[in-house]
Amino acid sequence: MKRWPLVATFVLFIAVCMSAAYWAMQLFKPPLRPVAAPPQAAQPALRLEAAALLFGGRPTVAIAGNFQLKGVVAADNATESVAILAAGGKPALAVRINSEVVPGVQVKEVHPRYVLLSVGGVVKRVDLPEVAKGRAGIDSRARAIPAAPPATEE
Repeated sequence: MKRWPLVATFVLFIAVCMSAAYWAMQLFKPPLRPVAAPPQAAQPALRLEAAALLFGGRPTVAIAGNFQLKGVVAADNATESVAILAAGGKPALAVRINSEVVPGVQVKEVHPRYVLLSVGGVVKRVDLPEVAKGRAGIDSRARAIPAAPPATEE
């Protein structure tokens, strides 16, 4: 029991040191600087057609008005397909996929009955006229039949 005064003195000394350290930190604390919030980045507009695709919807395709599809040569390899297009009353041109019909208008896909054009980032569909749909088309899958070999006499 002779040690109680020594233990109590030590505990009180620790408490005084902690109190002095706390008040010294409060006294010598640097002033707070104002903090500006970072600028908010503009959120891109939500595209509802993209959300519709998640739930089984079909992409909406606008129909191009000043283009006429005169004919299509659809090949097995999509890059070899050719569309014959007339733009704005000009003569028809044969164009391949990813080539420009007129400046700013690019052929995206070629199908046997229609063509998809990209006009300023908007996909537009150009259909074959009803008269051309009834005609026999060119099928690139058709292969030439080799002639029969000449008969040999033995």
